[in-house]
Amino acid sequence: MIVPPGSHTAFIGKPESPDQWLMYLYGKLPGPGAPSRLYSQYYEGEQQKLAFSQMRYKHAFADVFQQWRDNFCGMIVDATNERLSIDSFRLPETGTDKDARAFWQRSSMDAYSNAVHLEALIQGTSYVVVWADAQGEPTIAPVSCERMAVCYKPGSLNELEAAARFELDPWGRQQVTLWTESYVYEVAYGTTEWDQGERRPNPLGVVPVVGFENRSRLLGDPFSDLVNVIPIQDAINKTVMDALTASEFAAFPQRFVTGLEIQEDSNGNPIEPFNVGADKLLQAEDPAAKFGSFEAADLKNYVTLVDMLVQHLASVSRVPSHYFLVNSSNTPSGEAIISAEAGLVAKVRERMLHFGEAWERVIRLCFAVKRDKRKDAFEMETRWRDPEYRTEAQHIDALLKLKQLNVPEEILWAEAGFSAAQIDSFREMRREDAKAAAEIQKLMPQPEPQNSPAIKPPQGNSGNANRKIHEAKN
Repeated sequence: MIVPPGSHTAFIGKPESPDQWLMYLYGKLPGPGAPSRLYSQYYEGEQQKLAFSQMRYKHAFADVFQQWRDNFCGMIVDATNERLSIDSFRLPETGTDKDARAFWQRSSMDAYSNAVHLEALIQGTSYVVVWADAQGEPTIAPVSCERMAVCYKPGSLNELEAAARFELDPWGRQQVTLWTESYVYEVAYGTTEWDQGERRPNPLGVVPVVGFENRSRLLGDPFSDLVNVIPIQDAINKTVMDALTASEFAAFPQRFVTGLEIQEDSNGNPIEPFNVGADKLLQAEDPAAKFGSFEAADLKNYVTLVDMLVQHLASVSRVPSHYFLVNSSNTPSGEAIISAEAGLVAKVRERMLHFGEAWERVIRLCFAVKRDKRKDAFEMETRWRDPEYRTEAQHIDALLKLKQLNVPEEILWAEAGFSAAQIDSFREMRREDAKAAAEIQKLMPQPEPQNSPAIKPPQGNSGNANRKIHEAKN
């Protein structure tokens, strides 16, 4: 945990100095009890509360069910995140931008972009920092909202006035970095006082931090996908725990006997008259004794209630019911699955819209580091992989119909799921195939020219008239 210096006093008004900015932004970091950390616990399945209907059951079964988990929160988030896969970045004039792809691959964003989306879906916000490495090449670094705080310009939804990153090394030393439009302020590892940092000009002229906000609104902070899920998850945990308790106390048929004299030991405690077992026979000499059994508790009511709660969970999260294995006695058909996933696909496309804008700002910052004019390429677009799962036959059949509408082949390749790198290799392969075909054509017998004098006069049944015409022309 990063602790702010104790020698600084609170200030009133807008921050002016770097240490004031750091104190202000540090106060915006989520604390130990912040909702974002609670959402992380639910995603990881570490929120187990052991909710029993009575406290005495908790004391009795706390050790038995300590490792018990029945958590849908992780699956709900993963169902969206697994469909958020970036393919490339395109410009209208030049198509797929190879330099943007080089920035992307250099920073290993094929893997880390997934983590950026995941943190935003869980905690509501995640961040990316763009800066130059020792060779002057742009680097893209994901940062959790637990380590980064930002301040937007008044009236702006995407332009930052300042941003600060608070990091700890493995030995517990802190490093703090502050970005503003005019300067960068860095407090080195091991320096405990924030007014002892180094200040230098910001060569980019903008704060090189991009926020990825989940379900952002014009007013109010972005929020997690688990906001409306957690109460239902808690209700499911409570119901299942009650079912497990009932299975211990009432799910087995209890036997009873009446009219039997109760024997006691020397301490006055009743002695168990029978050793009950599957291979035991109960008998009594007293003719007034009667044996019987109570009916076992029916746990189907708990199953019905849990199914209802899971269906509510599916509706709130827009994740299809077959993900939860609800009513799984009949396997749904392919068409039924596609129809059921329409809400999830629409949800994913909405996230693509906002996350795509953020990634485009990241790539423009990379070009700004290189002092490339494409830093102002606002027409850039992010190309995502298709979030809809379809059978291969259906997909290819749809693409062949698009080809009949004269849709360019490269668009069809992209829609077929091929990456930008594969499409580039396709182009190179087609050029090589054309060259090889041209070389082979040169080795084949060439047709004789039409005006060659070696052409014979017309033959056959055309008669003497045709031969005379031919001779007259010659």
